[in-house]
Amino acid sequence: MPVYKNEKRKTYYCAFYYQDWTGERKKKKKEGFKKRSEAQQWEREFLAKQQNNADMNFGTLVKLYMEDVETRVRYTTFQGKKYIVNLKILPYFENMNIVDITPNHIRKWQNILKKKGFTQSYLKTINIQLSAIFNFAIKYYNLKSSPALKAGSMGKKGVNTMQFWTLKEFKKFIKCDDKPISNLAFKILFWTGMRSGELIALTWEDINLNDKTINISKTYTRLNGKDIINEPKTPKSKRIISISDHLCKDIKTYKEKLYKIKESDRLFNFTKFFLPYQMERVCKISGVKKIRIHDLRHSHASLLIELGFSPLLISERLGHEKIQTTLNTYSHLYPNKQNVLAKKLDDLY
Repeated sequence: MPVYKNEKRKTYYCAFYYQDWTGERKKKKKEGFKKRSEAQQWEREFLAKQQNNADMNFGTLVKLYMEDVETRVRYTTFQGKKYIVNLKILPYFENMNIVDITPNHIRKWQNILKKKGFTQSYLKTINIQLSAIFNFAIKYYNLKSSPALKAGSMGKKGVNTMQFWTLKEFKKFIKCDDKPISNLAFKILFWTGMRSGELIALTWEDINLNDKTINISKTYTRLNGKDIINEPKTPKSKRIISISDHLCKDIKTYKEKLYKIKESDRLFNFTKFFLPYQMERVCKISGVKKIRIHDLRHSHASLLIELGFSPLLISERLGHEKIQTTLNTYSHLYPNKQNVLAKKLDDLY
């Protein structure tokens, strides 16, 4: 790996030939390095990229991974990955050669994060992201094995996070919410099970009071101070939800009090921060236990299970991509149904 010095500028540069992905031989030159070692490192990593070679540092691998994934996921998903990688992963491994990273390095990194007090589900998310980067290196840069896999997982997904309100608790809560905008928002979330991002993205043209349906075709998020309307989370998240006469009446009453609205206007012109604040306020007034906004979705699912609806119907209503997602998420709510099932079978004798 010859490196040359620019005597005039007192800097170093590398110049070499390489073979691109089409097999064509090309020449590459890069100037402006303060140290000879920096020029050598740059050439080594450049050739590793071209030759699908794992002999590169972790920071370089991350750049390759992020360039690839940016074109394959939604903008908001990419920004979430970028945040985790830049703040929770890169600071620990950036300058290490990926072939030198061992399971012991991963375990030490995991222990550092565990001490920071993150939730089990968030620790799991961070660990999954690190594993994805190493899997990318295995698939495209001939890394032999993943140290993250050998180190084992960290955190648990969904552990102790799901709560829900009974119908009695919700009625007690909603009776104490004196703000029409949040009152209706909470009712829609509880009686439909839609995600909060789907709720905030709703426009009046999505509401069909004659057919008694709500069309879910988009989702809302706020990123870097900007409102972003995206496609829903998954293809099956696009769905039409049937609603009750009572909810239709509540929506109609709310709409009649608004001034000069357009069909393209959003029903709720607030961000995701508004509803948690309102929930905390009303919970204090009503005495109902505080849950997360997303737990209203779980509350709806719990209500449907209690009413005896099938997992398939619940899956379609919630917009799950697979029925297995519904079963995995709410399986702990089904055991009580076993006794009912046995009783019905017994009645057939």
